[in-house]
Amino acid sequence: MLINHDTRCALDAVVDLVNTAPEDGGADALADTAALRRFVDEHDISDAGALGEEDLAAVREVRDRFAEVFAATDTHGTVKLLNAMVAAAGTTPRLTDHDGYDWHVHYFAPGASLADHLAADGGMALAFLVVDGERERLRRCEAPDCRRAFVDLSRNRSRRYCDSRTCGNRLHVAAYRARRREAGD
Repeated sequence: MLINHDTRCALDAVVDLVNTAPEDGGADALADTAALRRFVDEHDISDAGALGEEDLAAVREVRDRFAEVFAATDTHGTVKLLNAMVAAAGTTPRLTDHDGYDWHVHYFAPGASLADHLAADGGMALAFLVVDGERERLRRCEAPDCRRAFVDLSRNRSRRYCDSRTCGNRLHVAAYRARRREAGD
């Protein structure tokens, strides 16, 4: 599966956005507009401008819709969610070259809100996965104490754990220690 730079950046932003949601009563990583600005800066999101409380609320709504995409259990459900999200964002594909990047496609209209920008570009990136028959690459970490989202871009689609934590390593060590305890009995 070949994913271009823009699609990869949009997928990374979607995953990181979904993972800002509070887990099990924890804190929301998008607690305020300063956190939203950090997210925008970390992801090099262009044309974001000044951000207010209304932007924060709208981005949280987009985050919830992306989380629904990751939770969808079939392709038709995923497609329905993505079509609604992309349509609501007023998708307007256009070629651009800015900030030192070569020609690429933006799917949001000029002057779009940050939420529409994220919904359009992220929704299209996810749509490309569906078109390629790769919807099953949208996953949640299988560690029992972690449900972080990720896109499995491994060659054989075998990734089970997120990158941001040592979930896989932690579980493998725990399994090894359990086997050693059993062998010692």
